[in-house]
Amino acid sequence: MHYDLTDLRLFVAIAELRNLTRGAERVHLAPSSASHRIRLLEESIGTPLLIREARGVKLTRAGEALLRHARQVFAQLEQMHADLSPFAKGVKGHVNLWANTHATHTFLPESLSAFLRSHPQVSITLEEHTSPEIVMAVARGEVEVGVVADSVEGAEVVCIPYRADRLVLIAPVDHPIAAQPSMAFVEVLDHPFVMLHAGSAIHTFTMNAAAALGRHLEVRIQVRSFEAVCRMVGAGVGLGMVPRSAIPDGAALAILELEEPWAQRDLKVCVKKREQLSGFAAALVESLTGSVPE
Repeated sequence: MHYDLTDLRLFVAIAELRNLTRGAERVHLAPSSASHRIRLLEESIGTPLLIREARGVKLTRAGEALLRHARQVFAQLEQMHADLSPFAKGVKGHVNLWANTHATHTFLPESLSAFLRSHPQVSITLEEHTSPEIVMAVARGEVEVGVVADSVEGAEVVCIPYRADRLVLIAPVDHPIAAQPSMAFVEVLDHPFVMLHAGSAIHTFTMNAAAALGRHLEVRIQVRSFEAVCRMVGAGVGLGMVPRSAIPDGAALAILELEEPWAQRDLKVCVKKREQLSGFAAALVESLTGSVPE
């Protein structure tokens, strides 16, 4: 089945404005031409997409499905344009980098800024994934470089030290546990937590850590950054678990050590084989780790 991008743009415009005439105007088509295109699209698909009403149109179930997919198509096209445009501007190289939440929100911004200043001809795509996902993707050759906190048993990868850090508990200064120097994770599971958003690597890790203890973590609110976690905790919303490096200097928080071995979250750069890295990927690894392969 063939889909014309002009037809899809027209359909999205009509669906969003709930009006065929205004939708046609948005994409610079005459209403008669727009109506003809939509009719041909419906005939091609084999089902109505719009229900015509006196004051506009509404979507059928098929129309709702097409709208969802059409928006995804245009989002992918925009991403393709963003990925290709640096090459038109003289960028000579590109590196795909996957990293866990910890690295993405703490050390990598400064590290990547330094690398890109010294390599202006390179662009980087950074994606956030869990450490096991990253290790397996590197092992399969789907991505050249990853930054992880955990290894995966049996994965044929090389891990090079990047940064040392620890996960710690943070609490409001007037919280009942605030005076404790350290606690086991299981001891705080009766308290509500402030977490990064679902889907973030550290959210998955924390929920799995609670599940391994046979417990369920009560998440009171989810936010988009470690800074926001710290602010919410400081305001008394709940407890948090964050890398020590993510806590702002002078933050009015109680910081407690976690007694679990997994709290030590030393970050590593993960590659399949250093000698097989592309030139710019090898340069990125060297920049991150400060090491040259022997």
